[in-house]
Amino acid sequence: MTTSGEPRAAFVSNPWLRLMRLDRPIGVYLLMWPTLWALWFAAEGIPSLKNLSIFALGLIVMRAAGCVINDYADRHVDGLVERTKARPLPAGEITPNQALWLCGFLLTTALILVLMTNPLTIALSFGGLAVTAVYPFMKRFTHLPQIGLGVAWAWVVPMAFAAQREGLPPELWLIFAAIVVWTVAFDTYYAMVDRDDDLKIGIKSTAVLFGQYDLVVILVLQAATLLFMTLVGLEFQRSWIYFFSLLVSAGYFINQFRSARHRERQACFAAFLNNHRVGMVIFIGIALDYFFEGLMLTAYF
Repeated sequence: MTTSGEPRAAFVSNPWLRLMRLDRPIGVYLLMWPTLWALWFAAEGIPSLKNLSIFALGLIVMRAAGCVINDYADRHVDGLVERTKARPLPAGEITPNQALWLCGFLLTTALILVLMTNPLTIALSFGGLAVTAVYPFMKRFTHLPQIGLGVAWAWVVPMAFAAQREGLPPELWLIFAAIVVWTVAFDTYYAMVDRDDDLKIGIKSTAVLFGQYDLVVILVLQAATLLFMTLVGLEFQRSWIYFFSLLVSAGYFINQFRSARHRERQACFAAFLNNHRVGMVIFIGIALDYFFEGLMLTAYF
């Protein structure tokens, strides 16, 4: 290790790591928090170490696979977009066939992980694989690819309940819905960064579809997220600790709107990144709520 930053620079410059976005962990964070929400609700507290390990590794592997297949699908257009033109495929650092081999390896690794669970979870994993494979191509024929991403993001919810409870209680779909609308909201901020380039080359997105109403629609989607998560709290009989975390999240949403109100690229990207804090705060609320409930039950008995 040196003080010159050379090891870090080598990590960032590695095209294989960049193809899997391992140099940019924000995607892992945004997927990790909903995964932890689902596991904690499914277990009504701390989940089993086995499931926690499988899902933690699985989300990293599947997020990497999703990034690879996304870049493969976009390999002919990424070079035309300012933000993506230096990615390994359009830059010629990695060939399309090599990217497909890497994706195959990652999916095989994910399969090995899911085989350690139960039949219901394994069956559900094929649905998640299908959504992950289809999502990158949705921007070719619909302005709503963010919904595909939201479903892919939220698919962890039924899988977590299946792994932890070996069943699919109906209340899990409230969490599912919350994650879908939240994902559409924050990925619209992300799409706003590329909107000018997307309009030139004909790429579809919610940012293009919503146009001048983009920020208003994002606020509506964020309000729907909080509504669904409020219903989740009522359904799972959570206390004020959980609901306070939703109030803090509302503050983050308002701040995102204020910072991105002029639609500057960097401000929109910062609003997108800020959703990591939203997911984290809600998880802290869930974890603390169940922790103190456990303490009170222990003291009572």
